[in-house]
Amino acid sequence: MLRFADFKPVSLDDRDLFSEHYRQFPQVHSDNTFANMVCWNHYADYRFAEVDGSIVLSSTINGVTSFRPPIGPTNPDLIGDVIDLATREGGDKPLWVLDPVNEALIRELYPALPLHENQDFFDYIYRTEALADLAGKGYATIRRQVNRFGREYAYTVEEITEDNIDEVWEFLVVWCEWRDCDSEPILAAEKEAILFAVNHFFAIGLEGWIIRIGGTIGAISIVGRVNADMAVVHFEKALPETYPSIYKVITTETAAGLRDRYRYVNRECDMGVPGLRESKTRYHPAYMVEVYYATRDDLEACCR
Repeated sequence: MLRFADFKPVSLDDRDLFSEHYRQFPQVHSDNTFANMVCWNHYADYRFAEVDGSIVLSSTINGVTSFRPPIGPTNPDLIGDVIDLATREGGDKPLWVLDPVNEALIRELYPALPLHENQDFFDYIYRTEALADLAGKGYATIRRQVNRFGREYAYTVEEITEDNIDEVWEFLVVWCEWRDCDSEPILAAEKEAILFAVNHFFAIGLEGWIIRIGGTIGAISIVGRVNADMAVVHFEKALPETYPSIYKVITTETAAGLRDRYRYVNRECDMGVPGLRESKTRYHPAYMVEVYYATRDDLEACCR
């Protein structure tokens, strides 16, 4: 029987384990990535168990635990064990499904089990070329704003390296002061996550870009790998009150830096924030990575 005691926290030491496993079983949702889990572990207490060649993930937020179907070879018995564990140990929504492979398999194995979508956590996936070029009528407004920025500011673009990583840290301190990160719990948690990412940037295997204006950093992006075809922008920070439209510039310049290696860019979810949803939709996603959950009542009625 699978037990919650079998799970251990995700740590920096697990990078190679996840890299190798995800090469065999590629993921698509940003929340399953190693970088996301290790950077946000202070908030979501990500844990994992290795079982029969699979990895089973859990997270605990505000004392409420949920589980995810096994990532690995098809194993109906293990899915049943995870469902049983989720029903025993999880909260009101104890099972979350973040990948289409497991969604299809659960629907096949448990056709009577309702899977409820949560659009707030759908990831937005864009064609890298589209974000880099901003071609066509759909991007006309954004393209004009980026071009205007280029006329008004003599900016440069550079990759984040060991030579400038300390400047990135200093920029983020300024950004957090401007955004008053400590005023809201979720912003405080994000502050801790992004500073952890910068502190362990190379150990995690991240990359990123800087927009510099007159020698001063105005925006940064921090990017990780999802799979061979997809990168994810984990963090993107800028000072728009000082440099209007700079968020649009860092978005397109980051895509330009990724276009030779990745077909798609994952820009994560909108968390149900109306303004963020509108902004992400304006960039015309190629598709969404859907997210579903099962309730405790549904699991007990269907699977026990």
